Amino acid sequence: QLQAYGGGLVQAEGSLRLSCAASGFTFSTYNMGWFRQAPGKEREFVAAIRWIDGRGYYADSVKGRFTISRDNAKNTAYLQMNTLKPEDTAVYYCAATRTFYTAQYPVDGMDYWGKGTQVTVSS
Repeated sequence: QLQAYGGGLVQAEGSLRLSCAASGFTFSTYNMGWFRQAPGKEREFVAAIRWIDGRGYYADSVKGRFTISRDNAKNTAYLQMNTLKPEDTAVYYCAATRTFYTAQYPVDGMDYWGKGTQVTVSS
């Protein structure tokens, strides 16, 4: 089970940190990802972090602004979002997979999904 939280309303250029609490599986051996879905759009990859070495992967649209991290002791993954833009407005989801990908993680490649948390960035 995955539960994302930490969303909210923030002004452009502001920051938010999302958290994803995991339970029911061995979190420390799963790659974790964040995805988002804006109204009328398909769900898209945002960031992922590998369990084996902590390496992060990012969508081009968030590189340099977002940072993914994890705390295996707390079974929690995080997404620090800085310099937010109105186009970052979406429902954000966390997901987990045992599969390794070399770049962006595909939506249909994840094993577990959590319920989303709304992020709204006002201009």
